[in-house]
Amino acid sequence: MPEVLDWQRVAEPRAVIHYAVQSLRQGRTVAFATESGYVVTASGLAPEAVRRLPSNGSEETGIAPTVPELALVLRSAAEARDWAPQLSRLGLRLARRLWPGSVTLLVRGDIEHGLASRLPQEVRARLCAQQVLQLAAPRHEALREVLRHLPGPLLMATATADIQADVIITDGAADASPVSPQSATVVAVKDNTWEIVRPGSMSAEEIRRHTACWIVFVCTGNTCRSPLAEALCKKLLADRLGCTVEELPSRGYHIVSAGLAALPGGAAAAESEQVARSYGADLSAHRSQLLTADLAAQADYLIGMTQGHLRTLRDYFGHLGVAPRLLNPSGDIADPIGGDQPVYDACAQQIRQCLQALVAEILPGEANVS
Repeated sequence: MPEVLDWQRVAEPRAVIHYAVQSLRQGRTVAFATESGYVVTASGLAPEAVRRLPSNGSEETGIAPTVPELALVLRSAAEARDWAPQLSRLGLRLARRLWPGSVTLLVRGDIEHGLASRLPQEVRARLCAQQVLQLAAPRHEALREVLRHLPGPLLMATATADIQADVIITDGAADASPVSPQSATVVAVKDNTWEIVRPGSMSAEEIRRHTACWIVFVCTGNTCRSPLAEALCKKLLADRLGCTVEELPSRGYHIVSAGLAALPGGAAAAESEQVARSYGADLSAHRSQLLTADLAAQADYLIGMTQGHLRTLRDYFGHLGVAPRLLNPSGDIADPIGGDQPVYDACAQQIRQCLQALVAEILPGEANVS
C-alpha cells in the first residue's frame, strides 16, 4: 500500500517535501496532485523507479512523429535548452510565458547533445522516443518545492485510475480524482510553428496570444532614448511587413519602452517627439513607465542604451529569461537630455542605424529598409 501524506494538513509541510525528495533519491515513485490531476514521478537517475512509471501510450502528430510516454519536469524555462539544444526562439518564448502552468511542450531535435545524453540508457529510451521530448513545469507548489531540493532530473507520467506509486502527496485543495478534466495542453513546437496535439486546459487562442514577439527598449527616464527607439522600431518593422504601426500587434509584434528610474505618466521630450516626426513616427501619445519584472519577463529582446543599463538589467532582470543586450553593440548611446535639437537629431540617427540591424535580425530575408 502506498504511503499517503497530505502536505497541507501537517504541522511541518517542509518535512513532507523532504521526505518526498528522500524517497525519490532512494528510487521510489512519488505521486503529486497537480493542477492537471495526479502525476507519478521518479528520479531520472533511478532506472528501476522509471521502469515503474505508468505508460501513457504514444500518438502520432503532424509536427512530431510520436508523443513520448514520459515528460521531463523542469524548474524553469531557463533549463529548456539544456535538454533540447535546438529548441527554437518560439519554443523558448512559450516556455517562458506559459510556465509554470498546465502546458507541456513537445520538442524534437538534437536531443543527444543535451543533458539527456547523460541519462541511463533505459531511462533515455523511454524519455526520448525518436528524438522527441515532453517538457513540463507544473505550477503546483509541492512539486515545485521538491524540484528545488532534488538533485538530478525528475520524470513524470499521468497517473492511472488507481494511482500506482510508493508515496502519494495529496493536497486538501486539489481535485481528488486522478485525472482532472483540466488536463495539461500538449503543444508540439518545430522551428517557428506550433500545434496542439493533445487538447487541455489552455485553448489555441490563449496560446496564440503568447506567441507574439515582444521588444522592450530601456533607458533611464523613458522620455528620450527608449521612446525614440520604440517609435522608430515600430516604423521600421511596419515598413518591412507592409502594414501600419497599428497593425503590428495583429502581425505578432509588440514594441514598448520603459525606464529603470522612470516617473510614470511623463510625456516624451519635445525634441524626441519632433525628431520622431521627421522619420514618420509618432510619440505624441507616449507616457513613461517603470520597467517591471513582469514586463522584462515578457521580452524576447530586452535592450538597453548604455553599459550601465545593461549591468542593471543583468543584475535585476537577467534571471527572468532572455539575456539583456545593448542596442549599439559598439558602445553607449548617450543621453541627449538637456541638449538642443541637433543633439536629439544625432541621437535619433544613431538609434535608427542600430535598429536597422536589429530589424534585419528579427525579420531575416525581408527587403532592406533604407
